[in-house]
Amino acid sequence: MTRAVSDDPDDDGLQAVFLANRQVLLRFLLARGAAEDAEDILQEVWLRIARRPPGPVSAPLSYLYRTANTVMIDRYRSAKQSAQREKDWVEAGSGPMPGISDSPSVERVIAGRQSTRKVEEVLAGLPKRATAIFRRSRIDGVAQRAIAEEFGISISTVESDLRSVYRALAELRERFDEE
Repeated sequence: MTRAVSDDPDDDGLQAVFLANRQVLLRFLLARGAAEDAEDILQEVWLRIARRPPGPVSAPLSYLYRTANTVMIDRYRSAKQSAQREKDWVEAGSGPMPGISDSPSVERVIAGRQSTRKVEEVLAGLPKRATAIFRRSRIDGVAQRAIAEEFGISISTVESDLRSVYRALAELRERFDEE
C-alpha cells in the first residue's frame, strides 16, 4: 500500500527531518562505502518514508540512519547475489572451447612434477614426526587438537612442528621465485 506525500503538517515530520539532514545522511552513506550509489540509496529512503504509515517516530534521525544503512546493505547483498548468479551462469554455459584442450600443456605438467618432487625432497629432509603432522593437518584435514592426542604431544608441539614445515616450504618457494 503506497500513500502520496501528504500536505498535512503533522504527517510530514519524518520527511522534514530527512530534508533537513539530507547532506548528513549522504555523508554517512559515503563514509560507509556507498560511493556512487549514495544518491540512489537516499532516493530509496525517501520513497520508504513516503510509503510509511503515518504516525510519530520517537527518534526520527536515528530511524533515518537505520533505514539508510538497511537500504545500503540490501543493495550490497543484491549486487553480490547478482554477481554470483552471473558468474555461475557463465561457468555453467562455458564448457570447453571446440579445438582447445582443457588439459595443461606438457611444459606445465613437467614443471608441476618437478615442483612436487622438490617439495617431497624438502619434506623428506625434515623430522618424520613434523612431516607426519603436516600431512595429517594439511592433507587429511585433521584438527590440531586431534593430532596432538593421536601423537601424544601438546598442541604447542603440533604448532611448532607445523611452523618448521611451513618455514622449510616458504624457503623452497623463495627458491622457486628466484628461478
